Amino acid sequence: MIKILKTSEVAAAELFDRTTQTQDVGAVVKQIIDTVRERGDSALLELTEKLDHVVIHDVRVSEDEINEALMDIDPELLATMYEAADNIREFHKNQLRPGFVMSDKPGIVMGQRVTPLEKVGIYIPGGTAPLFSTVLMSAIPAKLAGCREIVMVTPVQKNGKICPEMLAAAKIAGVTKIFKVGGAQAIAALAYGTESVPKVDKIVGPGNQYVAEAKRQVFGTVSIEMIAGPSEILIIADRSADPVFLAADLLSQAEHDKLATAVLITDCAEIAEKTAEELSRQLELLPRKEIAQASIERNGKIIVAENLSEAIEISNEIAPEHLEIAVDSPFDYLPLIKNAGSVFLGHYCPEPLGDYFSGANHTLPTSGSARFSSPLSVDDFVKKMQFTYYTKDAFSEVAEKISALAEKENLSAHARSALKRIGK
Repeated sequence: MIKILKTSEVAAAELFDRTTQTQDVGAVVKQIIDTVRERGDSALLELTEKLDHVVIHDVRVSEDEINEALMDIDPELLATMYEAADNIREFHKNQLRPGFVMSDKPGIVMGQRVTPLEKVGIYIPGGTAPLFSTVLMSAIPAKLAGCREIVMVTPVQKNGKICPEMLAAAKIAGVTKIFKVGGAQAIAALAYGTESVPKVDKIVGPGNQYVAEAKRQVFGTVSIEMIAGPSEILIIADRSADPVFLAADLLSQAEHDKLATAVLITDCAEIAEKTAEELSRQLELLPRKEIAQASIERNGKIIVAENLSEAIEISNEIAPEHLEIAVDSPFDYLPLIKNAGSVFLGHYCPEPLGDYFSGANHTLPTSGSARFSSPLSVDDFVKKMQFTYYTKDAFSEVAEKISALAEKENLSAHARSALKRIGK
C-alpha cells in the first residue's frame, strides 16, 4: 500500500505534497470576516448554527461550565494533564529573556525592553480530534510571557458545550476567557472584536483551511504566529530501528488528516520492506483507519537512500515539521540537522512524546517553513522596544556625522534636525 522508492526515483520536493487547500476558500472567508465585523455576536451565533449545526444563545463559557467540566474528568487523566503542564512550563521557562542596558560610553544610555503582549487569542481545533493538548502548548508560554489576557476560541460540540478536557486544560494553563466559536468566524472575532469577544493583539493556533485563510486575511490588523499546513513527519532510520516502532510513528501523523504526510527514509532495504508490512498490519487496527489510510495512500512513502548522509541532505531540503532520527547514536547526527521544526532522537522518543508530555512545544512550522521559522515559544508572546538617551555633549560629538549620512541619502531635514542642536 505504501510506496517504496529509491532516492534515484524521486526528488526531495516530491516527497511531501504540501497542498494546504483543496478549494479556493478566500472569497468565502472574506465574506465571513466581513459579516462578523459588521454584526458581531449575532453573526457568531448565526454562523455557528449554519456551519456547525448547533444552536447556542451565548458564545461565552461560564465559570459554572468550567467547574462542571473539572468534576466530569477522570482524576487520573487530570493529574496527567497537570504533570504535562508542569513539563511544558519548565521547558518554556528557559525561553524567558531579560532586556538589556548599555551605558559603557560617556553620556549615552541605550537598551532594549522585553514586554508582554497585552491580549492574545488562541485558536484550538475541536473537530474529529479536540486538541486539548494544544491549549496547554499555547496558553502556558503566553502566561509565562506575562500576557494579561489569554482568550481561547474553539468550536462547540453538538451538545452545545466544549469538551471537558478542553476546559480543564484552559483552567490549568491560565486562560482568562473562553468562547464557543470556531472556524473563520472565530478568527474574525479575535481580530476585530465583538460585543463579547475582545479584540486581541496576536492570534496563534492551528486549524483547517478556513482558519488558515482567515489568519492570512487578518494579518496586519493583528499578528499571527504562522499559517499552519497539514501535519508532517519524516523519519530517518538505519538497520538498528524497529519496523514496529517506525510503522506506529508514521501512522501517528497519518491519522491527523487525509492531507497529512508521513515519510520514512532508510539506508536499509530490509527495514523498508518490514516497515511497509507492519504499517499495513497496524493500519487495520486503527479506529481512524479511513483518515490514516487516505493519508498513506496519497502522501506516504518509504525511501531507500544510499546512506544516512544522503537521508539527512534530503531532510534538510524538505525541512519537515517533525523529524525522528531512529538510530543508535542520534546525537552524532543532530549537528547535521539544519531545518526541522522539532527533532526526536533515538528509538524511544516517538513524536507523540512531544505532542503531549515532554514539554517541548508541539505547535511547529509546517510546509517547509522550518527553513526560516521556529516552534511556538515565549518569544511569540512578547515584543521588544528599544530606547536611546544622549546627553548634550555626547550628541554634539556625533551631530555632524549624522548630518553627513543624511545628506548622502538626500534627506536634508534629517540633517538639519541634527545640526540645529549644535547651533548650525
